Amino acid sequence: MRITADELTDVATSILSHAGASRDVAAKVATRLVHANLTGHDSHGVGMVPAYVEGIQAGQLIPDAKIDVVKDKGPFLLVDGQQGFGHVIAEQAMDLAIERAKNSHFAILSLRNSFHLGRLGDWGAMAADAGFICILYANVQSPRPLVAPFGGSDARFVTNPYCTAIPATSRNPMFLLDMATSTIAMGKARVAHLSGKAAPEGALINAAGEPTTDPAVMFDEPIGALTTFGQHKGFGLALLGDMLGGSFSGGGAYSPEREAPSRIFNNMMAILIDPDVFGLVDEFNEDLDKYTDWVKASPAAPGTSGVLFPGDPERRSAEDRLANGINVDAGTLAQLVETAKSVGVPRDALRGIVDGGGGSGG
Repeated sequence: MRITADELTDVATSILSHAGASRDVAAKVATRLVHANLTGHDSHGVGMVPAYVEGIQAGQLIPDAKIDVVKDKGPFLLVDGQQGFGHVIAEQAMDLAIERAKNSHFAILSLRNSFHLGRLGDWGAMAADAGFICILYANVQSPRPLVAPFGGSDARFVTNPYCTAIPATSRNPMFLLDMATSTIAMGKARVAHLSGKAAPEGALINAAGEPTTDPAVMFDEPIGALTTFGQHKGFGLALLGDMLGGSFSGGGAYSPEREAPSRIFNNMMAILIDPDVFGLVDEFNEDLDKYTDWVKASPAAPGTSGVLFPGDPERRSAEDRLANGINVDAGTLAQLVETAKSVGVPRDALRGIVDGGGGSGG
């Protein structure tokens, strides 16, 4: 079913506000979730709403929490998210980091104990929109590990995302590399499972450590694991997420001792750099444009639409989905409706998802 962004935002806002968030916080979170859907990252979109409601009900997510600045050393900030909505907490923390970077040409932010941050790319983009290069490492503490280390046969950590954002030039849009260090994100396994589709080859192993394309191994006993992308390469980046995002902030690397039902905690390191710190921003941007032209001029490989830079697929997706609606699978819709009913959302507030939606496609 195709549903408009506005309809999805209204539904998500209503569910989260009925679950205990203030209307303003619910709307901010819902807008960020739907933006993830618009950009093609359904794994971090409105399908997360049931997990957020479970988090609130389990006391793992404090809906209206605000950041606590633990250490303030000029351009170096240590911030505690106090289990608040990551979409709100990270924005507050990044606002502080951007302010410090404007004064010092750089900033390092360590954020700990936030509930799910959403798309890590949102926070890289926030810094790049303010004019800064931004490098981010993050880790995840969840009810159980999800990703197997390269060479291992069971899960030992989670999908630990990595992001680098570079501001747009006068000729090219923002460079935004945002990726899980697993071959696919857990949310993508969830979407595949709910829609009855196979996972990509090489993305999963079963409980015996054998490759499989069945996403059910992540949800049904005996439990399998996601794999790291690029074998040892993704494994190395995943470790940095736990070490720099988790251990350095005091939030901790993944540990069985920190597991709890409905817990999705993120810790994050953000490094902000002023591209004009050496007074060479014009030369930097000119060289970026020349390099981008050179790389994108490579002839398209058979069966592809040509070279896309990080951020290009998301911009294409957003253009299409704003015009034609967001395609939400039946399994995700059913979970949203069930969650809405469980927190007392009136049926008329669900019209956008139970009566056919407003998108132009089927």
